[in-house]
Amino acid sequence: QMKRYYSFLPGVFLCLFKLIRNIGIMAHIDAGKTTTTERMLYYSGFTRSLGDVDDGDTVTDFMVQERERGITIQSATVTFDWKTHRINLIDTPGHVDFTLEVERALRVLDGAVAVFDASAGVEAQTLTVWRQAEKHHVPCICFLNKMDKPSANFSFSIESIRQKLKANPLLLQIPVGVGRNFTGVIDLVSNQQMIWKAASREDDGRGFETKPLSQVENPGLVQEAEEARAALIEQLQEAVRRVTLAQKAVPVLCGSSLKNKGVQPLLDAITAYLPAPDERHNDLVRWYKDDLCALAFKVVHDKQRGPLVFLRIYSGTMKPQTAVHNINRNTVERLSRLLVPFADQHVEISSLTAGNIALAVGLKQTVTGDTIVSSKASAAAAARRANQDQELGTKASVILSGVEVPEPVFFCSIEPPTMAKQADLEHALNCLQREDPSLKVRVDPDSGQTILCGMGELHIEILHDRIRREYGIETHLGPLQVAYRETVLNQASATETLERTLGERRHVVTVTLEVSPVDEVSSGGACGLTFDEEAERQMSAEMKGAVDNGVQSSYFQGPLLGYPVQGVSTAIQSVSLEPGTSLAMVSACVSRCMLKAMRQAGGQILEPVMSLEVTVWEAHLSSVLGDLAQRRGAVRDIQSRHDNKLVLATVPLAEMMGYSTVLRTLSSGNATFSLQLDSYEAMNPQHQRSLVQRLAGLA
Repeated sequence: QMKRYYSFLPGVFLCLFKLIRNIGIMAHIDAGKTTTTERMLYYSGFTRSLGDVDDGDTVTDFMVQERERGITIQSATVTFDWKTHRINLIDTPGHVDFTLEVERALRVLDGAVAVFDASAGVEAQTLTVWRQAEKHHVPCICFLNKMDKPSANFSFSIESIRQKLKANPLLLQIPVGVGRNFTGVIDLVSNQQMIWKAASREDDGRGFETKPLSQVENPGLVQEAEEARAALIEQLQEAVRRVTLAQKAVPVLCGSSLKNKGVQPLLDAITAYLPAPDERHNDLVRWYKDDLCALAFKVVHDKQRGPLVFLRIYSGTMKPQTAVHNINRNTVERLSRLLVPFADQHVEISSLTAGNIALAVGLKQTVTGDTIVSSKASAAAAARRANQDQELGTKASVILSGVEVPEPVFFCSIEPPTMAKQADLEHALNCLQREDPSLKVRVDPDSGQTILCGMGELHIEILHDRIRREYGIETHLGPLQVAYRETVLNQASATETLERTLGERRHVVTVTLEVSPVDEVSSGGACGLTFDEEAERQMSAEMKGAVDNGVQSSYFQGPLLGYPVQGVSTAIQSVSLEPGTSLAMVSACVSRCMLKAMRQAGGQILEPVMSLEVTVWEAHLSSVLGDLAQRRGAVRDIQSRHDNKLVLATVPLAEMMGYSTVLRTLSSGNATFSLQLDSYEAMNPQHQRSLVQRLAGLA
């Protein structure tokens, strides 16, 4: 089917910028993203049958783990046509453990569709992905899905968008009926009613009836539509597009993807209101003119082809069998083959132009966040044009901004079944790290164990399963532990002298510095480094680099329990050394002095605190609240949502181990919950003493 669809590709991919839409589908888990994507592929003619998440036969959820669990784990890219437009779509995960997949997708997309469960409105992960889209200035369309659910509430969902997302919803449609009686929508722009009349349960929703509102027989519905349209009368299609691109408003549509209703108008809205590539301003791309400039935003490993690199092409043309320059790595690589991505199936192509998403074979050094250009000379030419730009006044970078990777919150040890498998395990972990930058791997200096650091229980569980299935290694995981952090309580100064004699050369360096806590540590306060004026004047650039290396290395292991340090400001007061002393000695002395100062300043453990939402029947509310109190939870609010109660709370991550099993028991299976990292907060002294004693006992 895919080869048939793509038989005309070479000519089509030369289409104009204005006919391309690079979009993402984002939402809270189980809002219907993948089902919506599946309907888009079907109605565009790309697929011949409707896939179903529950049946495990959707196009974009192709991993074994995704099909077994019925959730999206990694983003998947598909390319298809809708009428005259080419749509490059990325279906993203809705689970908090895989937030990086959403982050790197939004980094390269021009627009997004936010899918909502119309019975729940804005949920925890909805807020997270919306903030990610805002950070990257990505215009959005809202699709209120699942209007066929008995508890669907159009007005409630609209108000939650207004209140929780602080967005300005622009109603383009209102529903005809709700719950089991949901049959279609009224388009307020065209003033038409669209009705999907299912002749049978097998009806695919391809056909629907459209008629002018004047012919609708329900007078109450006509009046509601006219009142809603009055607010829109001055903002028709071109105006809607302008305010959407300026992110002053978000168009809102509704439907039921599972029941095959409302998806075609959503596709029309994507092409009408979301931006073309040339409508997204990027000065850096302008400096490259017609030369190639692309960003690597994802890497996957293929057993036959090796590493496959996903690239968003911002300028120029990409062709196979050509050499390209990686600015970040300062290397030249040969792009052997060029593919168009379609989930786990790909089609080879002779060239791809700016505005498209490509899949490259042969880039063995490239990782997520790297900028790829045609040559070193083209990058130099772009730099000259950038620096001639009078508006900047400072030296400009010609490297595209990369992908922001969140810090892990869980870690555990991982061991191969035998030492003979250690090399195979290291290879597997290297491949997985290249695919997933949110996975961190380190070796414990004391035990020599390999440590996996990830974004959550599910994240590490999926990685463990992939090592077994894809690499054939039966590994053992140690107990899951929380990735705490450390900071200092007070200001403190220290002086340290390091002296070594190597051969006939004597290396001596003395460092004096001061550490102090940074305000607002709980919001993720970064560590800072400053130099006293006199000390800075006496240092060369190389010396400053050595000092900075020593400071940064000390932040990896705190003075209390060896967790990473955050929220500490360091001031270098003096560095004196004898002639010939190596820079490595300077770094080592600074690191030792930092540790000494932080110990004198007093240590504080910071623990990750989660924002928790629990939806539960009122009959089980007291049991859930009692359990949260035992977990050091703080309830912020209790809201009513239809026949359920919504509990909003903050709870330390350490107390949430195995919570899903406990909640299932407490509620007799009638509750759901979601978690988001809220902040890192100071652990109270009693729990800190207990943690220190427990970990000391384990050591």
